[in-house]
Amino acid sequence: MTSLVKLSYAKQQQWALGLMLLTLHAVLLWGFNTPLQKALLISHYGFFLLWQPVWRAKEKLSLQGALLFLLGGAVLIFFINWWLMAFWLAGLFGLLGGRVFSTTAKGARLSYLLAAGYLLSVLLLWVVPKLLNASSDIAATELVIKFFIPILPFAILFTRLEPEESNHPPVLDFFYTLLLLLLAVILVLGSFAIQASSAANYGEVLLKVLFGLAITLLVLSWLWNPRAGFSGIGQILSRYLLSVGLPFEQWIKNIAELAGEESTAKEFTQAAMQEVINLPWVTGVTWHTSESRGQLGSAAKYHANLQFHDFQLTLYTHWPLTPALTIHIKLLTQILGEFYEAKRREETLRQNTYMQAVYETGARLTHDIKNLVQSMSALCSAAEQSTDEDSERLLALLRRQLPLLNQRMALTLDKLQAPQAENSRLMPLDNWWAALKTRFTQTRIEFSAAALPELEVDAEVLDSVVDNLLQNALDKAKNQPDLIIKVSIAASDKICIEVSDSGISMPQQTAEQLFKKHVRSENGLGIGLYHAARQAKQAGYLLSLIENNNGAVRFQLSQQAA
Repeated sequence: MTSLVKLSYAKQQQWALGLMLLTLHAVLLWGFNTPLQKALLISHYGFFLLWQPVWRAKEKLSLQGALLFLLGGAVLIFFINWWLMAFWLAGLFGLLGGRVFSTTAKGARLSYLLAAGYLLSVLLLWVVPKLLNASSDIAATELVIKFFIPILPFAILFTRLEPEESNHPPVLDFFYTLLLLLLAVILVLGSFAIQASSAANYGEVLLKVLFGLAITLLVLSWLWNPRAGFSGIGQILSRYLLSVGLPFEQWIKNIAELAGEESTAKEFTQAAMQEVINLPWVTGVTWHTSESRGQLGSAAKYHANLQFHDFQLTLYTHWPLTPALTIHIKLLTQILGEFYEAKRREETLRQNTYMQAVYETGARLTHDIKNLVQSMSALCSAAEQSTDEDSERLLALLRRQLPLLNQRMALTLDKLQAPQAENSRLMPLDNWWAALKTRFTQTRIEFSAAALPELEVDAEVLDSVVDNLLQNALDKAKNQPDLIIKVSIAASDKICIEVSDSGISMPQQTAEQLFKKHVRSENGLGIGLYHAARQAKQAGYLLSLIENNNGAVRFQLSQQAA
């Protein structure tokens, strides 16, 4: 049933086209001054309205469209002359040519080709000579125009039709319509210009125009896709059509610059919306994101709702959005969405970086406080085990250690106020070594050192790292009573401190990941040493496990080259 409806509609279009051309032919032959000729012209225009490919039959004709058709008919009827007729034929030729490239049915295409051939023939062989008063130059063609050319409209009436293969009705190809219209206008005006400037025979003028136009089209066809390094007119035109008349590269450059200038996603969105509202076909825009919402410009009848992830955009336009324009604004929205997501990732990264700094500072302070507590515990243990005879030595120990503990506590509290700042406590190397031995006097740690040079070291870093190593070894000794702990130091131009024990080796997997990330361990190894290694690296030292065997587990803290 659908095929029969399509065939019936195609047949109506075919008869309207054939009768439009026949009435046009009668007007061309008999003129357009008498009432009968005016009636034929009105009939021609009526058949044109029945055939016209611009408005489809099912669409409701707006008031503006109806006024446009009435105005066109009034101009054609009351102001008709040969110049107006020439441009009218050129317009019909463009419309027919546009339908040739959009239809798929062979019968309909043949009808359009016959109609286009008829219009081009009468334009060049009848109307243009009338304009140039050169009918006598091609008098031989008068017989062809009167008796043979009308065969083409009659052939259209009896052409066999087939239904369209596509379920969608054929649309007017605007590009080809405009191209053929311009070619017809060039033929008319070119012939007039050459005839007026040279006073040559119209036959010669017609041949010059046709051959000139053919050569021009040949050159343009080569320039469309050349092979000499030039990108070609086709690519240039494609870039223009794809950008819908917008300087696409410049717009992208502006958006990229905004992404670099604005620090937050909210500020970028507000600045980017100002770029969107500057587009020539946009009247207003509203947007909604997880962080902001707003509106610029004014709402219009036509709009498009677009979304990319959490970026929602509504564009209001002056006219209905074509498929090409819809694809274009979807691309623009996706670009804006990508930049918006990038700014959000930047904010998240900055927040994560800050939180990581706070976390690492807290972890480091935890171990610093643990070391301070352990030092206080050692002093308390010494006080508990001392006798009346040792009171003077205990007092001397407290006088030496308490100021140092107080200084270390002050530096630890300073880190809470400035997490990014690294505090240092410079002191002579021999004084630091003596203080270390004093703190661990009551333990079974063996200290050994050669002659120490006169160097100043960062006692804050050395205390933090070495205290972690020694405390881990002491915790290990709780489960291994016969454990021997040794600390040795060697220094010339660089400092090298080793802490070793005679206990059981740690698992190989734990040893491989010890200074790279947090490692779980029953003896407390891993977290403290991970942060101690980072602190040592920042201060110019390298903390490493140089031996991991049963009976010999040895750590080394070595100063690196500046």
